[in-house]
Amino acid sequence: MSEDSRYEAVRSRDARFDGAFFFAVSTTGIYCRPSCPATTARRRNVTFFPTAAAAQGSGYRACRRCRPDAVPGSAEWNARADVVGRAVRLIGDGVVDREGVAGLAARLGYSARQVQRQLTAELGAGPTALARAQRAHTARLLLQTTGLPVAEIAFAAGFASVRQFNDTIKEIYALTPSALRAVRPGARSGPAAPSGTPGVLPLRLAFRGPYAARQVFDYLERRAFDGIEEVTGAPGRRTYRRTLRLPNGTGIAEVDEVTGDGWLDCRLHLTELRDLTTAAQRVRRLFDLDADPYAVGERLGTDPVLAPLVARCPGLRSPGTVDPDELAVRAVLARRTGTAAGRALGARLVAAHGDPLPRPAGTLTHLFPRAAELAGAPLTGLDLPPSRAAALRALAAALTAREVVLDAGTDRDRAERALRALPGIGPWTAGYLRMRALGDPDVLLGEPPPGTAPALWSPWRSYATHYLWAAAPSGSTAPTDSAARHRNPTERIDA
Repeated sequence: MSEDSRYEAVRSRDARFDGAFFFAVSTTGIYCRPSCPATTARRRNVTFFPTAAAAQGSGYRACRRCRPDAVPGSAEWNARADVVGRAVRLIGDGVVDREGVAGLAARLGYSARQVQRQLTAELGAGPTALARAQRAHTARLLLQTTGLPVAEIAFAAGFASVRQFNDTIKEIYALTPSALRAVRPGARSGPAAPSGTPGVLPLRLAFRGPYAARQVFDYLERRAFDGIEEVTGAPGRRTYRRTLRLPNGTGIAEVDEVTGDGWLDCRLHLTELRDLTTAAQRVRRLFDLDADPYAVGERLGTDPVLAPLVARCPGLRSPGTVDPDELAVRAVLARRTGTAAGRALGARLVAAHGDPLPRPAGTLTHLFPRAAELAGAPLTGLDLPPSRAAALRALAAALTAREVVLDAGTDRDRAERALRALPGIGPWTAGYLRMRALGDPDVLLGEPPPGTAPALWSPWRSYATHYLWAAAPSGSTAPTDSAARHRNPTERIDA
């Protein structure tokens, strides 16, 4: 977009661009999201920034009316496979807070200086500034949704000291932490009202555009493994719950199917508050909340086969995962995870090799097994064919030795090559993992229907795949039916 087209988006308060860029007003010293309802400033007073961190670095404060720090992330970072896109995904997962800039650079295979230079050139802010903006947002959530002491919030959000925390909050929000706590966000955006349940952090996970919640919850419910996942309630008012293995502890996430005005209600139960940012980001990836349904609909809607599907179900998402290693193990373990037999097999694996929760929460009793546990396990009692058991152990060993790396910032091409070098993993399963575990929005699984031009669907072919799966007749299993081959992403067994 040119600066003139960005200004037109601001003038029209176009929510489609929330998170894609930010604008700041020199006369007020405030930065906003494009859909901010405030009176539009004159063009000569407006400056555009690619990230909130860049605006903060230039001395602008966050608007209290539109809450620009609460917008969904840009879909560009999932579409991009270069070092900048990979770095943004890793920073979102909290790598800088846990490992520093040196750790981020090591994961990317670049020097810290190179990473700093590339991020600053494209985003107007380096990794430290981007992580700082994220810490400030986490701190605001904790201040406004919990009764935790300010000192505890400072360290839980990732700040090195209370003084650093106080200075950052004052700089970004122009309020002290206590004053920010007293300012409750409106219904339009931001976190939910404080919960009365101790140990529960209520969040509103923002998304842009329409959101096909029913299809996403159907997809997750069909693949839920007892012990680590459950879906309760009637369609339309379901709640998805699952356990989380996090860097500093464990957690349970609960997400409601009913959507608000641009958000999903979520509740996190964490043993370590330091994991809040990471847990929220992983839930966002699972539910694909940073997607851009406007861009997807515009591209796929030009195809004569896909156009009616897009019109019938706007906002269809491509679900990801909270743990890429877990998804890889599941894909090799049970090729038909959407069936009762596949789910039963997964439940047996969890019960036999998963780590029990310190305190069960309803039917949630375990964490999914670690790859290191499975690498040398006999896997008896699962009744797996010898070739499947060997493939599962080989995958687990490769994940443990980091011969296969599936974290948020990995090189997708390299990861796919490493996966396909393992026994039992062919092109289809590798593509499935690339789509879900690595969050690639441009993966086409199966054969496209006649009369379509899949090359024109790029970079949103993962969404085209989900539209084809969703549209396939439930009873069609004929191998010559291309729609049936798209119907279930885990029914296709690799040679």
